[in-house]
Amino acid sequence: MSPDNDHILVTCGLPYVNGPCHLGHLRTYVPADMYVRGLRKMGKSILFVCGSDSHGTPIVVNAEAQGITPKALVTKYHRHFDDVFKSTGVEFDYFGDTDNPSNHERTQEIVRALMEGGYIYPLEIELAYCPACERFLPDRYVEGICPYCAKPARGDECDQGCGRHLEPGEIREAMCKICGGKADYRKQIHYFFRLSVFKDFLLSYLATLGGTSSARNYSLEWVKQELKDWCITRNMSWGVQFPGQNGLVVYVWVDAPIGYISFTEEWCAQNNIDWRVYWKDKARIIHFIGGDIVYHHCIFWPAMLKGANYSLPNDVVASGMLKIDDKKFSKSRGYVIWVKDDYLDKGLHPDLLRYYLASYTSHTKEVNFAWNLFADKVNSELVGAFGNFLNRALTFATRNFDGRIPQGNIDPEVNEKIEATLEEVILSLQEYEFKRAVDSVMTLADYGNTYFQAYEPWKLIKNNKQMAGSVLRSCLQIAKALVILMNPVMPTKMEEAWKQLGMEGTARDASFKDVLLPVLEGQQLGKPEILFSRMEEATVKDLDKIFQNRIKQAEAREKGLKVDSTELIPLISSSDLISE
Repeated sequence: MSPDNDHILVTCGLPYVNGPCHLGHLRTYVPADMYVRGLRKMGKSILFVCGSDSHGTPIVVNAEAQGITPKALVTKYHRHFDDVFKSTGVEFDYFGDTDNPSNHERTQEIVRALMEGGYIYPLEIELAYCPACERFLPDRYVEGICPYCAKPARGDECDQGCGRHLEPGEIREAMCKICGGKADYRKQIHYFFRLSVFKDFLLSYLATLGGTSSARNYSLEWVKQELKDWCITRNMSWGVQFPGQNGLVVYVWVDAPIGYISFTEEWCAQNNIDWRVYWKDKARIIHFIGGDIVYHHCIFWPAMLKGANYSLPNDVVASGMLKIDDKKFSKSRGYVIWVKDDYLDKGLHPDLLRYYLASYTSHTKEVNFAWNLFADKVNSELVGAFGNFLNRALTFATRNFDGRIPQGNIDPEVNEKIEATLEEVILSLQEYEFKRAVDSVMTLADYGNTYFQAYEPWKLIKNNKQMAGSVLRSCLQIAKALVILMNPVMPTKMEEAWKQLGMEGTARDASFKDVLLPVLEGQQLGKPEILFSRMEEATVKDLDKIFQNRIKQAEAREKGLKVDSTELIPLISSSDLISE
């Protein structure tokens, strides 16, 4: 991918605001933020948008259970996610809400365009209906048996069996999840999107889709099979009303991605820019998503856009999933790390987590998080390699060269090494290989430590101060490059390092090209300080104890056992509690 367009739009899959932020969310958002920051250092103009996914049955069910309105629930978690993103350095240009009026209007406009094009049609179908509750049962209001594998399933997905998406009315032996009563089946008219007619288009489109091959290949396999038309209405009042039909709203997977358009509109309105340059022109559109929503973004979404005559995404970047302590992520079983309660509120620096998520493995593979692994990575890589080199170079220059960058020639080999690292970082970002980008920077840090150790400036200073000056200036050139190249990954920590180097401006504003500009002889350095501190074993044990207790509580609840109230650790998050 070579993003040379004048207008580049980067989006992230919308967080579903039905609960607090966990590490699984940041698996997608941190690399996306790193990518945006990196491309800006290449001089690219980028709009970075995201927002809350605020509709759908689960939000209504949760709100009813808590005795509040869906709007109140959405507002609470919208603020929560906005705060967590800002706290972890994920900086969107605009963070919207799919319940905003602009998204209602844009969704209805697109639905009308699809209807006028003959891509939406009414069809009478049989739906689960609860006589006791006197209402049709959409999605999560109904449970039963999967018609394909005969395993227990929920209304929209066979979550315990084949994993197949279920259309309204497909589930068998339906039971009402609210009252527990048996449901029957009644006929009602719903509206369907003619997804089937887009098969040839999708095969052609997906063949050239950029991003990760995992998203492209998975989608192509789906399209090569039979594409079924897609029911896009639900029996609810919470959501975007289907045009001309009271009591029906559009399915959440219709209005949620349209949020990408409406959020762009809202930002453009604030900045006096025509939103059509992104969604009706030739802008480059890049979606960062979780691997579990590839189907929606590579099949449903481009078909809708094509039918309504909007611009198509150029790249879909799908992340691998997250494991906790080498176990499948599961909130109900306690295998979850809450970003606010378990990390930020414990005083851990967000840049350390950003580094872990970006560097643990390739973007398309599973990330495994455990506190001991996290601590080992911090201690060996950030403290032992990166931070160690910066501190050694700065401290030696401060003590032996009056706190200034020494005079002397920068070693040509050093410049070659920096230039090669820069090229590798840029190429890796363009290919969405974030770990490779970080690894190349860490290789430069290792090179710096080796260079410093090999030339032994503590010996040179005694009889050849000029040579020692050249070694230190070369080391500080490496340090400057490290700070600029690592800034997209650890923005806050690199600003601290930038000040220690005494550089003008900010690390954020420094371009990648600036790594090749020589550090100035005689420039005043800042005060050397420890950039990264070791995570002590006792701290790791305390953090892991909270996690292990959460698992024990989940197991006890599952078995119906009594839980010791003196050792309660929230299975949800304290941010999930209702505010008075």
